[in-house]
Amino acid sequence: MRVLAVGDLHGDISLAKQISKKANDEKADLVVICGDLTHFDQVPKGFIHEFVKKGHKVLFVPGNHDSETSADFFSGTYSIRNLNEGPAVYGNIAFIGAGGACVGPFPTSESRLQYLMERNFGRLESASGLKKILVTHTHPEGTLMERFTGFFKGSRALREGIEKMQPDVVLCSHVHEASGIEEKIGKTRIINVSRVGKILEL
Repeated sequence: MRVLAVGDLHGDISLAKQISKKANDEKADLVVICGDLTHFDQVPKGFIHEFVKKGHKVLFVPGNHDSETSADFFSGTYSIRNLNEGPAVYGNIAFIGAGGACVGPFPTSESRLQYLMERNFGRLESASGLKKILVTHTHPEGTLMERFTGFFKGSRALREGIEKMQPDVVLCSHVHEASGIEEKIGKTRIINVSRVGKILEL
């Protein structure tokens, strides 16, 4: 599967058009948005339609700029999948969501992040042999990404969840300055896709 992962679009419709074109040009099977679709919950008309009108399959998690109301609007209006609500499986690849961050206009608590991970990973317990991709907005505590910012501390709950559940890949954004940074926690590959976006072969 060929995936285009991106985050922090912040309602920028010109950027949405660029990413949608990139998904076409790169023949992506799936677009994954790692939160902050909106900017302070404001989004231009037709923003997500830039992806839908070209037939892209889209998965997302909310970020700290996205209210639950906006997340419900996106999934209900455009029929795109909010991974906070449950995992999505394509072939042998499972995408699991735990969106949000502990700062910003719509913060998510550490206990909420822990709950989302445990519940959504738990829904895959009966499925064996799956490659597991954890989609988040925030980054784990104690990572290189955390050093790029004095404002956004990494999530301890996320790190503990990664260490316990050992997904194959974690896709995140949130820290714009850490765009493209890749590192590992154990065997788990952590990728900050940010606004630039990243093509992955899964």
